[in-house]
Amino acid sequence: MIKEIRYFRLPTSPGNEQKMNPLTRDLYLVNTGEIEVGKGSAWDSEGKTENYLLAFCTKGEGVVMLGGEQVPVSSDQFFIVPRGEVFRFYSVLKSPTRFLTAGFDGRNVKHLEREFSVVRNLVPSVNNMVANREMLFDEIFNNLSKGFHDQNLEYVNFCFGHLLATFIYANRTSDDLADESNPGVRRAIHFLDKNLHKKLSLQQIAHEAGYSPTYFTTLFREETNYAPLSYFSHLKTLKACEFLDYTRMKVKEISYNLGYSDPYYFTRDFKKKMGMSPRQYRNRIR
Repeated sequence: MIKEIRYFRLPTSPGNEQKMNPLTRDLYLVNTGEIEVGKGSAWDSEGKTENYLLAFCTKGEGVVMLGGEQVPVSSDQFFIVPRGEVFRFYSVLKSPTRFLTAGFDGRNVKHLEREFSVVRNLVPSVNNMVANREMLFDEIFNNLSKGFHDQNLEYVNFCFGHLLATFIYANRTSDDLADESNPGVRRAIHFLDKNLHKKLSLQQIAHEAGYSPTYFTTLFREETNYAPLSYFSHLKTLKACEFLDYTRMKVKEISYNLGYSDPYYFTRDFKKKMGMSPRQYRNRIR
């Protein structure tokens, strides 16, 4: 069973404004939504796809059949289905699987196909300072709920262009960490990304990686050019920027959500890295 949690189809007539608009015709969103594939259920294209499809798995796991391959898919992985292809995804029996999806097209999309792969991991990296993907999806959903007037559609499509880039260029902007880095370092990076709300010690991080603190620090610095705690601090700053840009949370709330016991220390760390206070950062575009 397929449950449609959210769904928007952008208008395509009269005259298909997005195809004609010089600001959007090269890359534009056709539809977007969030679905849940019930445990043991299948989700497929029901024939050849009319547009390109981005499918980002946010929860659960299963197997996708695409391009003659059968590949496992789990949380924090994605695949892109080219136009005119057929795919079928099977969710595991033990739990449902959720996807954020986006159908898209445009004059220049065919030039991006070389960046597509059947299934790709999303690995956090300090060199991949992109907005949180789920928040970008939410930004698109929220604006589509306000209507389909020209300026709103233009804004939505610019947001989608940014979002798509964070997927198809993820391996390049993160220095191919998924394929090349030490498994213990990858495990530690994933651990840090999932625990931004906590205050972690070097000992805890090294334990997660399976090394002594001293040896782990050496390995981590070789892979990322950062000490583990400095890297963790950068990830917290990135998450703080997302909260400031996409939510109305107060600075004090953000600091507590990122594991700071004192908002003063959070503000000091943020200003040291960004060159401005959290409030100045939030007000910079007003």
